[in-house]
Amino acid sequence: MRVRVLLDRWGDAVLALVFVISTQIDLWGHEPSTLRVVGGRGVLAALLLLVTLPLAVRRRIPAVTLLTAAGALVLGAFLVSHSKGLPIGVFLAMLLAFYSVGAHCDDRRSPIVGAVAVLAIAAADLARPGTFSASGTRPSAWLAFAIAWLVGRDLRRRRQRVTDLEDRAERLEREREEKAQVAVAEERGRIARELHDVIAHGVSVIVAQARAGPHLVAEPERVASVFRAIESSGRDALVELRRLLGILRSEDEQLAIGPQPGLDSLQSLIEQVRASGLPVRLRVEGDPVHLPAGVDLSAYRIVQEALTNVVKHASATSAEVVLCFGARALELDVLDDGLGAAASVNGGGHGLIGMRERVALYGGTIETGPRIGGGYAVHARLPLGDTS
Repeated sequence: MRVRVLLDRWGDAVLALVFVISTQIDLWGHEPSTLRVVGGRGVLAALLLLVTLPLAVRRRIPAVTLLTAAGALVLGAFLVSHSKGLPIGVFLAMLLAFYSVGAHCDDRRSPIVGAVAVLAIAAADLARPGTFSASGTRPSAWLAFAIAWLVGRDLRRRRQRVTDLEDRAERLEREREEKAQVAVAEERGRIARELHDVIAHGVSVIVAQARAGPHLVAEPERVASVFRAIESSGRDALVELRRLLGILRSEDEQLAIGPQPGLDSLQSLIEQVRASGLPVRLRVEGDPVHLPAGVDLSAYRIVQEALTNVVKHASATSAEVVLCFGARALELDVLDDGLGAAASVNGGGHGLIGMRERVALYGGTIETGPRIGGGYAVHARLPLGDTS
């Protein structure tokens, strides 16, 4: 990268210097008797400088570079009374000047500048035969100059197409990231609304139990159980409230008045999926334990999203849901035998984005990907401890 920067900054200047030295050595190396120049050899040396020195700015002002060089070349054709054709250094310098106009000049001026320079050189060639070729035959070197301009023009168009494709790819990548951010924000808002309902339900239970307290004063055993229930409901509500405060909350369109579904509703969800034509088997490992309301809801939603993806996108013939209850975590597996491609977005949420957000909320992990032998697998792990 550093070499590229140095070449971009000083490459043209060094190249121009090489041409200047080469042409001047070629000029001053000849015997005076072999050159007949109007005004002396110094005039021709100045004209050669006008041809070669502007190459130092050939990419910044290519039109000026070519017109200056072409003008000096045409003028030199009439000042030199005897010539054996263009010196190789001058010829190469003119090729580079024509190429630079095609490659670096804008599309409107490039044809005009190139045509003016070629016509001027062609006119001088026709007026002074032998100036631009040793044999004096026509067409001469000016055809090579035109070809150099066409090559530069083609490379410019190719470079522009590559630039346009890179800009388009960058724009699409930016739009994809923006859509992903919007999807995450919407999913967090959805999770926040659901947690709001969980907390509201828990607080409602606490209020109802506290209201019944005075009527149970005469029954100490029942009072103790009521207080334990109030403590448990209050602790769960505080845990979910702390999580709720940590996510982006959008405006509620409608708040549910009842509790959100949990794993107790999973059998009903599976029956709905079976009714849609996909055989689903539920397998439970370990002893089911009481789950915090938020974990229970998230586990249900993860299974729901995964099964929705299978129905909509996997073209599967069967699926399996595995619940593994452990001492420290609940593990979920949703397996299918479909094409192995899960959608990132579906109609009931935001697919994989929603699953990751729910798992991250409780400090868990999720892994998704094709299965060996075909199909797709979703594996999620939700800690059962207080991860707030």
